[in-house]
Amino acid sequence: MSDRERDWDFYLRTVSNSARDSSFANDPASDPSLLHAVKKLCDFCRQEEKSSEDLVARVYPHINKLFQRSTASLSQPTSPNGILLLVWVILQFFLDFGEVVLHDADPSLRTFFRSCLSREFADPVVAAATLDFLNVNKKKLPFSFPNLLPQFFPLLLKLIAWNGEKLEKAFLKVFPGLVSPGSFLPLFPSLVDLPILVVALEKVERTSGSLIGSSIASIQKSAAPEMLLALMDEAYTGSTIGDGGGDSESEESSTIDVADPVFLELLKDENDGLAERHWTSPGVAAVLQAATNSPQSDRLKQILNITPRLLDMYFTIALHDANNSLICALIPILMARNSTLFPDKNYMYEVRRRLLEFMLASFQRSPDFIALLKKPIVDRLGEAYDSPEKTELALQLCWAVGEHGGGGGSHKDAARELFESLELLLYENLSSSRLGLRQESINSDSRNFRKSSQSRLLCFVITAIAKLATYHRELLPRARVALGKVARSRISDSRVWRRARDYLGLMDDPAICLSVLGPSGPSHGHPHNPGTVNWNDGGTKMIAHIPFYILGEQEGPPFHDFSFSDILPRRR
Repeated sequence: MSDRERDWDFYLRTVSNSARDSSFANDPASDPSLLHAVKKLCDFCRQEEKSSEDLVARVYPHINKLFQRSTASLSQPTSPNGILLLVWVILQFFLDFGEVVLHDADPSLRTFFRSCLSREFADPVVAAATLDFLNVNKKKLPFSFPNLLPQFFPLLLKLIAWNGEKLEKAFLKVFPGLVSPGSFLPLFPSLVDLPILVVALEKVERTSGSLIGSSIASIQKSAAPEMLLALMDEAYTGSTIGDGGGDSESEESSTIDVADPVFLELLKDENDGLAERHWTSPGVAAVLQAATNSPQSDRLKQILNITPRLLDMYFTIALHDANNSLICALIPILMARNSTLFPDKNYMYEVRRRLLEFMLASFQRSPDFIALLKKPIVDRLGEAYDSPEKTELALQLCWAVGEHGGGGGSHKDAARELFESLELLLYENLSSSRLGLRQESINSDSRNFRKSSQSRLLCFVITAIAKLATYHRELLPRARVALGKVARSRISDSRVWRRARDYLGLMDDPAICLSVLGPSGPSHGHPHNPGTVNWNDGGTKMIAHIPFYILGEQEGPPFHDFSFSDILPRRR
């Protein structure tokens, strides 16, 4: 017998005895030689080309039994790291040789996530080793088990939320595997709410002890009796679940309660679809208030920096791989979450910038989205006064509506309804502007900021109205009336009524108006590029003189007087 055969027999006997011997039932990792034996057997199976199938068939029954014992023993207070190292080696064996022995590795992988990783995700060694295992198999897993990582993305997000920047590079390599048609929509709210997930996990650690070796699911179950008693107390005494008695102002009472449904939603391990998150609930309001008034932990600071980078990758994948139906369904979620973010100034700025950039990129790629999403767009335009972030969203939507003609030439009804919403927004602002001019003595700083913001909104609105009317010529009469009212209003900010006057002047020169205010690219009925004039129409279109708007701040008649016909090429 050769040395290689003797080694094979020795390692096979070691694994066989461990799988059969009941003394190892509670802790298969208690034998230090077992992990080494399993690794060597796997190496033999990979190296032997001719007899590999026979070797795999001989070792598989023992490996499979050992896996079952290992996962079952994780519920015992033993050495989890040693068991998990053994589990990873066995899972790699299943992935490499599952086809040979007709073993479906999918149940084994799901058992690992549910029984192992859900209990040990907070262990930095386990988290790093898990990402290493997923990166080694990042091509095999999406191909053979496409629904595995998308199903467990909430659990994988806990790895990065709890362990922070030291795992960011490894996690970014795994992240594309989390995105699938089934996880695309629910993944976005989970990403945006990673800071709140950190706050929730830190709350669990403070109230229930270390997260290592304890399952969040068991914590949730242990909270059930308290939830029931609280509901009974509310029913019979009239007190609310949130009542804290004499110590209601303590630090713990100001943080999220395990009975809060949002808390349970945050700490779930598996993807169960897109769930509505009630961020106006008292529990979440308490969390956000506590996060604002207390120093941020290092873990929270790290996730506030990581989340925008994760969103960059998510939006890049969305624009390249997601179909139009998913992107169109995502945009209303972006609109809703734009004003509901973790209250950190830099974090809100970075996230909102990415949300708006992705939204505009989606409209640029598929202008039809504007017509399809007419209802949520109109709703957001109506919220333009509620807060600065809602005002900014309304500004960007105004720009998109005008830039893309309300969805295109085939969506005239949607364009008309969007035009009417812009008209309403314009007239409301004109009325409030005149009212504001009579309140010169009230809150000068806030009044100046309000006037500046309102002027910016008015400029966006009249530009969108002019662009829509240029694209849909049937709206021109109404656009002239609206812009005429602005031009005659002479509100305090001259930029507004001057812009309205310039657009009215442009509308008298259709060719130039189409060049300046027309669609951003070639479209049906408008085969041109932005910023260019179709000079061949010089003899039939009204483009005889340079309009006053080109002169900018110049007052009075133009200082030069010539016709475009002087520079047009003459036909011979």
